[in-house]
Amino acid sequence: MKEKLLARVLGATGLRGLLSRLARWSGVLGLNYHRIGEAGRSVYDRALWSATADGFDAQVGWLKSRADVIRPDDLPAALAARTGRYVLITFDDGYRDNYTAALPVLRRHGVPATFFIAAGFIDAPHVPWWDEIAWMVRTSRKAGVELPAWLPAPVPFDEPDRQRAVITLLRGYRALPAASTDAYLRAVGEAAGTGRHPSGAEGLWMSWDMILEMRASGMAVGGHTVNHPVLARMSREAQRHEVAGCGRRLEAELGEPMRSFSYPVGGPDAFNEDTRACLREAGVRYGFSYYGGFRTFDDWDDLDVRRVPVESDTTLDCFKALVSLPRVFARVDYVPHADLPRARREGRT
Repeated sequence: MKEKLLARVLGATGLRGLLSRLARWSGVLGLNYHRIGEAGRSVYDRALWSATADGFDAQVGWLKSRADVIRPDDLPAALAARTGRYVLITFDDGYRDNYTAALPVLRRHGVPATFFIAAGFIDAPHVPWWDEIAWMVRTSRKAGVELPAWLPAPVPFDEPDRQRAVITLLRGYRALPAASTDAYLRAVGEAAGTGRHPSGAEGLWMSWDMILEMRASGMAVGGHTVNHPVLARMSREAQRHEVAGCGRRLEAELGEPMRSFSYPVGGPDAFNEDTRACLREAGVRYGFSYYGGFRTFDDWDDLDVRRVPVESDTTLDCFKALVSLPRVFARVDYVPHADLPRARREGRT
């Protein structure tokens, strides 16, 4: 709320432009989106929608004239120049609205973006665990769940949208080692009386043909694992399978090696030295995190290119302030589960 007020005041008074010129930043700012459109009354995770189509259009249109919007393969030239304001627009996961809603906006403005794809969602479409947990909560006829083997206290279903219950159960999932996550999902489904989500996820994800069309339109495509696990919760061999498996699928479908990769969840505790080693083995040049901040040329890390979330409550004033004054509005506020927008992080840190 304070950031929104400050951003609005800076925009209304003209101070944003003045401060931007006086404290002109230089470096690379990564913006991260997940979904574009209206969450409405979806039974899935409504917090994944980063902006409406109109809101995204306004952001991209404003951004185009204020910074150099680049792709990961433009980074070597930017790093060699060591000066300039560079912005990457990135999307994680591979939701279909990236193609139907985001791509038309990007094409209209002639602006590139990078889409990090979880290959397993494209090859075998299914509802991901975060959407499945939201579905369990929102379709349950119960007033709450008790999971004594997993959580320290009962989880009441807060009405009307049950969002806090979704947040609590997602937090429980993310704290688990990878080997325990399926058992946790079964336990939540049993406690909620819904069981696991039925198989199939028609229309939820892009197809490989759509991704090929996006790349032909000037967009970049990178990896985001096969199954979207929290990599640091896995053994090195399991991480290698997720990273290399994604790389093989991208190369098979797109005809080019995987050179960029974004870490699922994205916080500093979501990837480790084993992850970095697996990326190097797979030939990845740039790894993208997701816990706020931006990179200056004097503080560069190829495998930790920082990104800041753009969220459904990011007003245009806030977006302009974020890009104009990233030292203030894109600061590193470590949240362990930063793969999710602020609304989903409440109560997690």
